[in-house]
Amino acid sequence: ACSLLLLLISRLSVDASSVSVEHKDFSITGCSETEKESMTGSDGQEAWHADFNQKTGVVTLPDFADPMSFPGYYEESVAEQDVCKQNLAVLIKAYESPPEELDPPETFIYSRNDVQLAVENTLICHVTDFFPPPVSVSWAKNNVIVTEDVSLSQYRPRSDGSFHVFSSLKITPEDGDVYSCTVNHQALQEDSDIPIYCIHHTIRENMETVQMLNLILLNKKTINDSL
Repeated sequence: ACSLLLLLISRLSVDASSVSVEHKDFSITGCSETEKESMTGSDGQEAWHADFNQKTGVVTLPDFADPMSFPGYYEESVAEQDVCKQNLAVLIKAYESPPEELDPPETFIYSRNDVQLAVENTLICHVTDFFPPPVSVSWAKNNVIVTEDVSLSQYRPRSDGSFHVFSSLKITPEDGDVYSCTVNHQALQEDSDIPIYCIHHTIRENMETVQMLNLILLNKKTINDSL
C-alpha cells in the first residue's frame, strides 16, 4: 500500500514595527493514508495543534506566554483534512503510486535538568532527519516498557524536507536505573539502536562519605559489548 505524504505549509510574516522585530507565523496541514496533522505556530515554535483522536484543539504555548485562543481552528483543520485526502488520492493516481524516498531517523536522548536521585525530571528523546512520517517511539525503564507519563510532539518539518519529533518521559531516578528510547520507522530494517541513560550512584570511602551521580549516555551496541 502506498503511504504517500501530502504536506501543505503556509507562512505569514508579521512586522512588529514598534519594536522592529519580524515574526514568522506558520501553519502545517499534512496527511497520508494512515496519518493526519494540523499545526500552527510562530518563529518555529508550535502554538496549537489538532488532536483528531479527541476531536479538539490543543494549545501548546508555554505557561509563561500570554494566553491565546484559537476559535474555529479545529473545525477548519477537519475541513482541510478532507481536501488533503482528496488531493492525495489524485496525486497517487497521477503518479501511479511512486515509491517513496525513505530516510532513517537519528535519535538522541537527554535530560531536561541536571539529574539528581529522587528528584523528578524529564528525559527527552529527539528523533530527527527522517522521512516520511510516521515514527513510533517507546520507552523502557530497566527493560520494562513504560506507557505512563509519556508524551509525543507533533511532526515538525525541517528546512531540508525531513521531519523531527520529540518524545518525553517523566522520571524520578533511582540508583541503577536504566532508561531507553526505541524508535521504529519504515526506513529501518529493525528498531534503531536504543539510546540509553544509565544512572550510577557510587560511594567513595575516605574521611567522609561522598556521593557521586554520573549520567552516562550509551547506545545499545556499547552496552552489549560490555556484557
